[in-house]
Amino acid sequence: MSNLSVPKGRVVEFVDDFDTQNGVQTITTSTHKLQLSSSNPRKQRTTGSKVVEELYAIMEVVADRAEMHKNIGEQRDNWNHLLLTSINGMTVTAATMAGLAAMCGGDGAPFLALKLSSSLLYVASTAVLMVMSKIQPSQLAEEQRNASRLCKQLHGEIKSIIALRKPTSTDVNDAIEKVLSLDRAYPLPLLGTMLNKFPKKVEPAVWWPKHMEEREKQRRPVGRVGKNGWSVKLEEEMREVSAVLKEKDTAEYLKLGKVVLMVSKVLAISGPLFTGLGAVGSAFVGSPWLSSWPVFMGVVCGALATVVNTLEHGGQVGMVFEMYRDSAGFFRLMEENIESTLRERNMEMRENGEVFEAKVALELGRSLSELRDLASATSSSSSARNSEAKQEFASKLF
Repeated sequence: MSNLSVPKGRVVEFVDDFDTQNGVQTITTSTHKLQLSSSNPRKQRTTGSKVVEELYAIMEVVADRAEMHKNIGEQRDNWNHLLLTSINGMTVTAATMAGLAAMCGGDGAPFLALKLSSSLLYVASTAVLMVMSKIQPSQLAEEQRNASRLCKQLHGEIKSIIALRKPTSTDVNDAIEKVLSLDRAYPLPLLGTMLNKFPKKVEPAVWWPKHMEEREKQRRPVGRVGKNGWSVKLEEEMREVSAVLKEKDTAEYLKLGKVVLMVSKVLAISGPLFTGLGAVGSAFVGSPWLSSWPVFMGVVCGALATVVNTLEHGGQVGMVFEMYRDSAGFFRLMEENIESTLRERNMEMRENGEVFEAKVALELGRSLSELRDLASATSSSSSARNSEAKQEFASKLF
């Protein structure tokens, strides 16, 4: 149990309950009533105390969201494995039955039973595969994994606000908007709100509220008097890092996302097409005027469908696309954070420059010296206009 001090002498006791199995930190209150000062026990709660209560209530909601996304993500990952195994099993069985039906010579009950069974299995495989290609379970699972991670991150941000400074109503509104933005970016239900798995245009994932930089500006802690850890060199360094993020990292992951999306579309169409052709072929097995073509279609198309399904859903192409989209969103968010910070001309309203530089470096998987070297190399290569000098990517994480 840890005691968190609240402004004006009030103390609120909260218990941090860590779920070691799920990795989600949930917050429970050991008492829902703020302890009033003994000198004036009837005094009403202050606005600061109410804000703290609201933030803790939001933390509980965020922790619950993280657990929901985690559970649903596991469920949808199971969908992907189970449906892939079932479809491949039905497809291989249908192809085998089509071949056995042709060996029966086209007469008798065994021939008819094998032929009908093969056609029914192919039709069922086609229907299930069309649904699976539409919803992309592997991509759904990746969406929920990202949402769970971002909910945990938001949970930590709110806790840091309470621990480091006096929260305000702006912090409450900001936290609520972030929760709602996460809900819109990574919806839980499938019907009606599911994200388009085959968008016409690939764009970075956006899970933060619009015009976030204005709200961030309002809630930034006041820094030290003076330059607050900032210098002309540091500002130029941040501008160069932002430029590299935009020109290299974000652009590259959007380009990769387009390639993966194209591959996903081709596989999503090819799988049901092959099983459908297999169903047509197995239905006409034994027809004397079509010779051996129905058998060929029934067997070969089944084999091709199995290969395509394994590549698409076993290779989790949808998950790869979502990963690239979210990575591009991560870089876009970093760009916006850097640009909004540099636009603030009042140094006292900015986050401390040294702390901000360290955060940017760690988020990119770099040390401070590596971050400075990146900005220096980018600046020198652009001034020299050396076409042979290739800029390296800002991030070393992805």
